[in-house]
Order: sequence, then structure tokens, then C-alpha cells
Amino acid sequence: MRINGFDYQRVRVADDAELNVAVAGTGSPIVLLHGFPQTHLMWRHVAADLAADHTVLVPDLRGYGDSDKPAEIDENTYSKRTMAADVVALARAFGHDRFALAGHDRGALVAIRAGLDHPGTVTHLASLDVLPTLESWEVLRGVRGAIGWHLYLMAQPAGLPEKMIAAVADEFYGSFLDQWAGDSDAIPADVRAHYLHKSREATTSIVADYRATAGIDVVHDTADKTAGNRLTMPVTVLQQDWGAALGFDAEAIWSAWAADLHHRTTNARHFMAEEAPAEVVKAIRELLARE
Repeated sequence: MRINGFDYQRVRVADDAELNVAVAGTGSPIVLLHGFPQTHLMWRHVAADLAADHTVLVPDLRGYGDSDKPAEIDENTYSKRTMAADVVALARAFGHDRFALAGHDRGALVAIRAGLDHPGTVTHLASLDVLPTLESWEVLRGVRGAIGWHLYLMAQPAGLPEKMIAAVADEFYGSFLDQWAGDSDAIPADVRAHYLHKSREATTSIVADYRATAGIDVVHDTADKTAGNRLTMPVTVLQQDWGAALGFDAEAIWSAWAADLHHRTTNARHFMAEEAPAEVVKAIRELLARE
């Protein structure tokens, strides 16, 4: 499936990976990164609006959708540092040395890492419904860890989690589309089928992505936190009211990472770019207007 009005290309971003990317529009560039268990298609409404006055690049992350799914050679293959470098290389392939970046869920973790590793390259950063890696593990433990049970499953050594998920792939991936949605009509049957099919094909690499978030990503984020490194560009966070349910202050967590932060709690559920695209577009446009 494709975003209407967008051209599609495959772009080599690393020795081991080409990314599938949808491109449209002219003007200042913005890259949109998808979440789990989705593909670039989750941005179809938002991307079409932004393309009216921006150059919009919408890739499938490495390991997802129609992008390459390299074998997990080591812990770095699917680290957020590697995936962030993919995004920077992608933008440069289109002639953009500086660009805005918006990410949802897994894509937001990649966006955060890109902002920390490439502060002179990422001009603005939007994060949709995720906490930074370290704080996610701190919050989702004990009884509260049941909400993030899949994080613990996919953190296990290679082999067993992939086999377990593959045995019931549609039920596994579909459970998140069902449980995290506020409006099932926002993900039509053909889009849902696309997500399930592409996730089923990518189970090994999806697990590798999550495994990295329980390993090398924690190492990288801990090093930044210890050094006092923060996101220096304007940052907007759109988030469900997780704190009310799980007993933490999301804005305070984000303030420790972002010097120039606009944090908003939304009534939209997790798939907000599909359920509330107008709200997401408004937030991104307001972010891009900040200096």
C-alpha cells in the first residue's frame, strides 16, 4: 500500500540496508518515522497535509515494511544509533543536511537518538506517545510491567521469542492494534491487513529492534544521561495521560531530556496520527514555527 500523491524510492543508507521511502512536497524538509506494529503508511493523513508546504520523507525503518531487514550480526545492527544514522543518511541522499524529525512509538526512539547524536542536523523533534528508553524501563516494571509485557518477551536472547511470535503472528500483532486503538475505524481493514502482513514478514527484525532497546540502547542512553547530554532543538511531545494510570510525571521525565520542551497530553489513544491527524498536524506545524 502507498500514500496517495507520494513517489516511492529505495535509498541505500548503509552497507547493509536500503530503505523504502515515500517522498512528496517542496519546502523545508521533515522526516516522519513510524511505530509498531505499523509501517510508513501510518503517516498517510499527516504526510499529505505537511506536503502542501514541506518536503516530506516517510521511510519504513530498517527491519520494517518494505525496507531491508539485515540479519542481526551484533547488538548494533538494530540499535537506535544505527537506525538514526540511517535516517540522517536518507535525508542527505535527498540533499538535506538539516531537517525536522517526527517519530511515533519505535520511530520516536529513533528520533530521540538522532537528536542526541546529530544535534546540528535535527532542527526540530516531535515525539508521539513514548517515553525515553531509560524511563520506559523504570516505569514499566513490577505490576505495571504487565502493560509492557511484549518488551520483556522480545528482550530475550535470539531464537525463542521469534518462534513464539511466529506461531501466532496475526494474533500477536493484532492484539496491539486492538488494545491500543481508540477508534478502530481509524485503521481500515485493508490497512490493518497491510500492517499484519508486513509485521509477520518482519518478525525476526522486529524482535531484534526490541532486543536492542533492552541492551545497547540502554547503554547509549545511560552514557548520555551520565554526561548530561540533552536534546537542544525545540521538542514537542504528544502523549496519552500515562501518568494518571501508572503514577509518574511524563512532563518531568521529558524535561530532563529536552531543554526547549512543549509537552501535551492528548485524549487520542496510541495511534494518534491515524485517529487524530488534525491534532498531530497542528502540533507539528506549531513545532516547526518555533526558533
